[in-house]
Amino acid sequence: MSQSTTLPLRFWSRLPLWQQILIGLTLGVATGIAFEQDALILAPVGALFLNAIKMLIVPLVFVSLVAGITSMQDSAKLGRISVKTIAIYLVTTAFAVSIGLLFGTLFTPGEGMHMVASAGSEAKQAPSLVQILVGLVPSNPVTAFAEGNILQIIVFAIALGVSLNLVGAKAAPAIKLFDSLAEAFYKLTDLIMRCAPYGVFALIAGVVGSHGAEVLLPLAGVIGVIYLASLAHVLLVYGGLLGGLARLSPLRFFQGIAPALAVAFSTSSSAGTLPVSIECARKNLGVSEGVAGFVLPVGATINMDGTAIYQGVLALFIAQAFGVDLSGGQYLMIILTATLASIGTAGIPGAGLIMLGLVLTSVGLPLEGVALIAGIDRILDMARTTVNVAGDLMTTTLVGHSENELDREVYNSANKE
Repeated sequence: MSQSTTLPLRFWSRLPLWQQILIGLTLGVATGIAFEQDALILAPVGALFLNAIKMLIVPLVFVSLVAGITSMQDSAKLGRISVKTIAIYLVTTAFAVSIGLLFGTLFTPGEGMHMVASAGSEAKQAPSLVQILVGLVPSNPVTAFAEGNILQIIVFAIALGVSLNLVGAKAAPAIKLFDSLAEAFYKLTDLIMRCAPYGVFALIAGVVGSHGAEVLLPLAGVIGVIYLASLAHVLLVYGGLLGGLARLSPLRFFQGIAPALAVAFSTSSSAGTLPVSIECARKNLGVSEGVAGFVLPVGATINMDGTAIYQGVLALFIAQAFGVDLSGGQYLMIILTATLASIGTAGIPGAGLIMLGLVLTSVGLPLEGVALIAGIDRILDMARTTVNVAGDLMTTTLVGHSENELDREVYNSANKE
């Protein structure tokens, strides 16, 4: 191989992974714009990368949760971490929907559309509280694994991990087995992530190529407001909490989670990004295996800050488009509904649209508004998933810091792979 060929390869190999992924993402956008529908020829490459990530989700969530819980022998500590995790997720979700409403009010993306609602619209049904609670416990764990029901897998893993701790010395071989399996899956994640720049390139090229300007331009205003609100939430709320509560550098945090954000943006799947999130939390942020293995899978199922921003902006957008003036009580209802519904619908396919129908119904807004954004939902999904994943990792970092389970030397390292 000639020197002119080896030099670029050597330069590329020396780049941190997050920089390689961002380069792949940028080139993917350019390729999609340049080749449009022809860029879909890259779809098999993107599908291969997605399949490799999906292959990891169920076994990695299960073994990392069990290994994480068995590493926390103190049941009081496990209880503290659970309370902290859920509290942070609920608080940041309330902030998120409030920011969405604020930006929707400031920028009025639906002003002047003069839409007219028809009668007889019906909301998509979200599950009831009883259905959610009953559905938490799998009647058959094997079926939960086969169907990829993450919420049920989490419940089963927590129950098994707690039971292993209660058994004591006789459970030591099983605990060592789960520790070994967790390490094996972490290594497999590392190997797959080496292909991420190419997978992200192919995925983004396909998305941009198939969603051209004819889809984006008519609703560019609402897209821009949601992306701007998402950026504000990530920088101000997440960065502020890290700097104010933990005295940690937000810049180091965002640098460390860049690979996870790039995968989240290109796949639009919090669960699909979970293996990468765990990798970033452990290797780049210095969070312990126990905390990362517990907090991140829980966050992937109940934390929907990005979706909450989406609800806030779109509720205002639809109200403005149909000429409906919202009262102060309706604003509060949107905040409450979007915050609480985030827990109940996080594991459902199309959760964003289901939650939007629920929020619109709660304040009497026309459900035809859902059809307005259906064509651009994939573009909006990329933003809300990225925020969700950033929120999961921020919460993991805060909980790790509060439990002295965060290695500051790793966190502050300048060399983020």
